[in-house]
Amino acid sequence: MGKTSKDKRDIYYRQAKEEGWRARSAFKLLHVDEAYGILNGVQRAVDLCAAPGSWSQVLSRKLYDPCQTDDEKAAVKIIAVDLQAMAPIRGIIQLQGDITKQSTAEAIIGHFGGDEKAQLVVCDGAPDVTGVHEMDEYMQHQLLVAALSIATCVLETGGTFVAKIFKGNATGLLSSQMQIFFKKFDIYKPPSSRPSSIEAFVVCSDFCLPAGYIPQVINPARDDIRLLAQKTGSDVNRRLVPFIACGDLNGLSDADEGKSATSEDPKSDVEYVYDAVMSDASYPLEFKEILKEVYDDQLQIS
Repeated sequence: MGKTSKDKRDIYYRQAKEEGWRARSAFKLLHVDEAYGILNGVQRAVDLCAAPGSWSQVLSRKLYDPCQTDDEKAAVKIIAVDLQAMAPIRGIIQLQGDITKQSTAEAIIGHFGGDEKAQLVVCDGAPDVTGVHEMDEYMQHQLLVAALSIATCVLETGGTFVAKIFKGNATGLLSSQMQIFFKKFDIYKPPSSRPSSIEAFVVCSDFCLPAGYIPQVINPARDDIRLLAQKTGSDVNRRLVPFIACGDLNGLSDADEGKSATSEDPKSDVEYVYDAVMSDASYPLEFKEILKEVYDDQLQIS
């Protein structure tokens, strides 16, 4: 009763009902667009974890409805992906699939045709909230990694990625993970997001794959990350996939067997990983600065 009454007093809840949005969350994407212009010039978009469809409605009204001719409408491709089916939306192609599977990424690309890929990937998905902040933050982070990994498969160079996060202790790590693939990264809390909520949204733009990286769909809760990274045969994947999945830097010790430190000397191994990260252009400068602070503190302790 209390939650229902609170919702009905909410201005965005009432406005969503009046304007025909399926959920008040539509205004979150609208506000992100107002702040960053993420929909400008976009014709190909993907909505991950789309049900019940409020973000797909925004994409439909902003990208498809303004088209005047059949050719213009045909040029707009919007793919909505979810495990659940949802009621049809104008101009939206619905795809029932699991965003943690490579087959889903391939199906999305197949809908675009030719060499085209998405210009924008958005994800408003969230796990069932337990009320335990650390657990909720962890589960949301795993979902975000899955959404990020599928975005690396379907985004074109220069593309944009927007996704929900739960702000917490892992936000700094998240920033470093995102900056591996995007030159611009920001965290934004739109006015339509309740002040009491821990949610915010990552807004990542200017997508660019690191040289030698082969996109993989990553599910940290299911996959053996090291084996997954080795499947491509790419040394870049062996270094970066464990870091992207869970912040693990141990893969650096295995990436170059000729340079790896011996297991009998843990301190030497730490120094090797540190040196490898600091000399690797794949890692963002912000993360290197954080790592240097931690490394310097460890030297003082030892």
